[in-house]
Amino acid sequence: MMEKIRTRFAPSPTGYLHIGGARTALFNWLYTRHQGGEFVLRIEDTDQQRSTDESTKAILDAMTWLGLNWDEGPHFQAQRVDIHRDMVQKLVNDGKAYYCTCTSEELEEKRKQALATGKKPKYDGTCRDKNLKKSSGSVVRFRGEQTGVTIVKDLIKGNISFNNDELDDLIIERGDGYPTYNFAVVVDDALMKITHVIRGDDHVNNTPRQILMYQALGFDVPKFAHVPMILGSDKARLSKRHGATSVMAYKEMGYLPEALVNYLVRLGWAHGDQEIFSQRELIAFFDLDAVGKSPAVFNPEKLLWLNAHYIKESSTERLREEMKLLWPAGINTDDAVFTQKVIADLQSRVKTLVELANMADFYFANEIKYEEQAARKFLTADVLPHLKAMSNALPSVQNFSKEGLEEFLKNFTSERNIKFKIIAQPLRVALTGKTVSPGIDEVMVTLGKERVIKKIQNAINYIEAHN
Repeated sequence: MMEKIRTRFAPSPTGYLHIGGARTALFNWLYTRHQGGEFVLRIEDTDQQRSTDESTKAILDAMTWLGLNWDEGPHFQAQRVDIHRDMVQKLVNDGKAYYCTCTSEELEEKRKQALATGKKPKYDGTCRDKNLKKSSGSVVRFRGEQTGVTIVKDLIKGNISFNNDELDDLIIERGDGYPTYNFAVVVDDALMKITHVIRGDDHVNNTPRQILMYQALGFDVPKFAHVPMILGSDKARLSKRHGATSVMAYKEMGYLPEALVNYLVRLGWAHGDQEIFSQRELIAFFDLDAVGKSPAVFNPEKLLWLNAHYIKESSTERLREEMKLLWPAGINTDDAVFTQKVIADLQSRVKTLVELANMADFYFANEIKYEEQAARKFLTADVLPHLKAMSNALPSVQNFSKEGLEEFLKNFTSERNIKFKIIAQPLRVALTGKTVSPGIDEVMVTLGKERVIKKIQNAINYIEAHN
């Protein structure tokens, strides 16, 4: 019988979920869903000084927003400390770990001496065979192998060999009685029956040490897959100077979760030349074989392009829901039908929902603020008679649809013996305050007859006051 695939995502709650972490979570999630396995969420909160409930909530919120649902958890590592301590004790009892009383000053001195003589600055084993007992401030070190080779069979990078004599006797329990991260991770992954550890390749050097710990504890060693880094455009590790690195910052900037998911999965994974994937396709196609070995470069332009695509494809109802917190202050979007018509006018013209919200201001404003240059050029005395005539004629228009308004504008211009362009921009500025907007007929239909007449009347008042 095939074993059930179990993966985990195990963030530390010391900040927000950033782009690199989100991609690791996504790769774990997709691999598990593709294999019909189980995805476990574990919060690695053993760093009590830096771990916060606020960060935990931010991480869970970000994963929920991205649609990365978990089958088990969240487990909290700090609640499992007694289990970790029992395992430390087991290794001490079996002679596979030992107490060490070297002070930090002594260790620093050893480090300097090793470096001065060209050796690797690893622990020199002073306490290894002293058979010390637990004492105040003593740490527990893992008794590493001193000969032979540990091979990491990496599903992405291939086999990586490490000489055991280069590996340190790692501290597995600190002087304060708390197990260290490297040890707690091994115990938790083993006891949670994690079959595949998919994580960033900054963990590669921890892996041989962890493999030796699995073996010392008598546990099966999981399969490892180390995912390459995400770099900024300058090929340095992705950081704040390359733009936002927090997942929820993208939500606040008006990105859709499916755009970010689609973008992140393509950072280091490919399926032919396909760029746009539905969630169903990602689950069907995703496998670790297609994850690249080289670092991926974060390209904000590509993400914007994808976001524009998903905004265009979304229903107005869905977009209204995503935009609830993005409208500028003072805009009242309580009228759902009207708000969705506004979104429909603009969704093919924008790259983010924030851009859409800002572009939509004129639809909701009672008093439009005209762009200064636009007003000077187009709201002039010579268009006043046309606007007045239009304001008088509009109330009797029965068919206030795109077709009806096209017909009305055609008749209006021929009766007044003018070309449409004479009235087009003045009318646009009267309705929107800008010289660029969706089609005039679209804007008029969305605004509705009452609002259109009111805005034209406001423009007439403006021209009369300024000429």
